Amino acid sequence: MPVTEYVALLRGINVGAIRIAMADLRTEFEALGLGEVSTVLATGNVRFSSDRTDVTALRGEIEAALSARFDYRAYVFLHSRDAIRSALDGYPFPTDQADRHSYILFVADDDVRAELLGAAADLDPAVERVADGDGVLYWDVVKKMTLTSPFGKALGRARYKATTTNRNLRTVRSIIA
Repeated sequence: MPVTEYVALLRGINVGAIRIAMADLRTEFEALGLGEVSTVLATGNVRFSSDRTDVTALRGEIEAALSARFDYRAYVFLHSRDAIRSALDGYPFPTDQADRHSYILFVADDDVRAELLGAAADLDPAVERVADGDGVLYWDVVKKMTLTSPFGKALGRARYKATTTNRNLRTVRSIIA
C-alpha cells in the first residue's frame, strides 16, 4: 500500500496558554502508529508518513488523541506534504519585501474561505492583500499590522478557530524542506 507524507498543522500550539513539548507531541503521533514523525519549529507543525488514506478519519483520531493527552481542544489541519508544497508554490505576492509579512491561511471549510475572501474585497492593498488558492488564502500584510489590520482582526474572531490556521512563508518552507 502506498505511503503518503502528511503534515499536521496544529492551531494555537505554543503561542498562547497551550504549551506542549515537541518531544511529547512526537510521542503522541508515534503512539497512533504513524511513521517517520518529526516536528518543525515549536509551533505545532508535525510531519509524518502513513498508508492511511481517509484524511478526515485520521485528522479526527489525531485531534481526539491530542485533546485527551494534553487536555485542550485540538484543531488539526491535515494535508499531504505535496499539497503544502503546492500551496507555497502558488503564493501570488512578492515575497522579498522587507516591510511586509507573507502568510498562507489554511481553511478547512470552503464556505468560510469564501466568506473571508468576500471580507477581503475592500482591503487597502497598501496595507494588506488577500488572494484565493486551492483550499487556502494567501495574505500579504504590512509588518506590525498582522493583528490590527482589518483582515487580521477578522481572522481573530472565535468563529474561525476551528476552521483556519495560518503560517508564514518561512515556516511553510521549513515544513516542506
